[in-house]
Amino acid sequence: MVMKQPDDRSQFLLPDLGEGVMEAELISWKVAPGDTVKEHQTLAEMETDKALVEVPSPWSGKIKDLNGNVGDIILVGDALVTYDIGAAATPAPASPSATEPESAEREDAGTVVGNVSETLTMPSSFQRASSPAASNADGGRSLATPAVRRIARDLNINIDIVSGTGRGGRVTASDIQSHATPATAATVITPAPAPAPPVQDQIALATRVSQPIEGIAERIPFRGVRRKIAEAMQHSLKTAAHFCVTEEADITDLERRRKGLESLLGRRISPLPFVLTAVCKALREHPRMNCTVDDFIDEIQIRSVVNLGCAVDTEHGLMVPVMKDADKLGLVQLADRLGELAVQCRDRSIDREDLTGGTFTVSSVGNCGGMFTTPIINYPEVGILGVGRSREQVLTKNGAFFAGISLPMSLSCDHRVVDGAEAARFLTTIKRLLETPELILPTF
Repeated sequence: MVMKQPDDRSQFLLPDLGEGVMEAELISWKVAPGDTVKEHQTLAEMETDKALVEVPSPWSGKIKDLNGNVGDIILVGDALVTYDIGAAATPAPASPSATEPESAEREDAGTVVGNVSETLTMPSSFQRASSPAASNADGGRSLATPAVRRIARDLNINIDIVSGTGRGGRVTASDIQSHATPATAATVITPAPAPAPPVQDQIALATRVSQPIEGIAERIPFRGVRRKIAEAMQHSLKTAAHFCVTEEADITDLERRRKGLESLLGRRISPLPFVLTAVCKALREHPRMNCTVDDFIDEIQIRSVVNLGCAVDTEHGLMVPVMKDADKLGLVQLADRLGELAVQCRDRSIDREDLTGGTFTVSSVGNCGGMFTTPIINYPEVGILGVGRSREQVLTKNGAFFAGISLPMSLSCDHRVVDGAEAARFLTTIKRLLETPELILPTF
């Protein structure tokens, strides 16, 4: 979506940096007041949804002011940069007849098809609805993406009375933001203020929050990746009905074959790609586990693609890159792709598209230690597999004891969508595949 910028180009308003994104943290400025910039030159580096984004200048000009400090949270639609427009601030007077077409031309300048002449007749199916709110006057449902509906709900706005300016009358994030201005505040549902607590409680609360606490070594602002992680985890716990199933797989034979594969390829292959391959195959056998939930339209969406997320530990916090069409990748390809994405996560160069669109997630703590976990679902997915550290222990088979290698696994599911029996069957399928490595090993 294109943010409508001021016609005089005096300010650059922060545009949408991704569907549903309403704010971004300012990481660094790439320009300074007084600099002359070219069109598409990077103005600032900002962080949103765990990804770093370079924000380019939409036009050439001279920088007058930078509206924010490093670490500030900038809202979409707020002025990011002020330009020194000089004499351009007072355009030459023009007759009303001349001004009107010029205004219409500027309004259309952001379209991908160029300027549309006012004399061009367009089919109704391609025309933008000028007053979509009128079509909803009878209580109809507005057209909007789930992310935009989430924004409206968070702002306590009835989305069905918002005028949509998107294609076909769709309500966009900017429409919601514009609707939330004081001029339209009457449509915002504002809860009645709660009665003020007793004076003693106010003093006690202020004391707990503001009084310096002895022994603090460092104060870290709760923002950036850490805040995004917190928001996502809290939302998942509040929305999904979590339950967990655990199992152990005998990977003694798989470990032997894995080491043989390493010798054959002349490179290291960790156990994780074997787990990822088993998960991909199991998701095809249990499609109910490969789905997402859209709570805004009350719909369970079984996915036709397997986009596998895998948690990566970085110094900035936990990130979950997504391997698109993972079931179409071989074991070695999965290992290579995961390695590439992990490097991009750690150096913060990963694209936002590679952090979204997952249908199931795997989180491995094996290299850190620990056996079983209770992983939190990466909402709106309905399942996540936690993999612990494999260890040698005494196992039994056909009534005989032997020293084998066991791999602990923990599966968290959304009980609103997945029943306990289905979760157990899914985890059993993964166990069977890992214990029968010829079913997941590459063929040469």
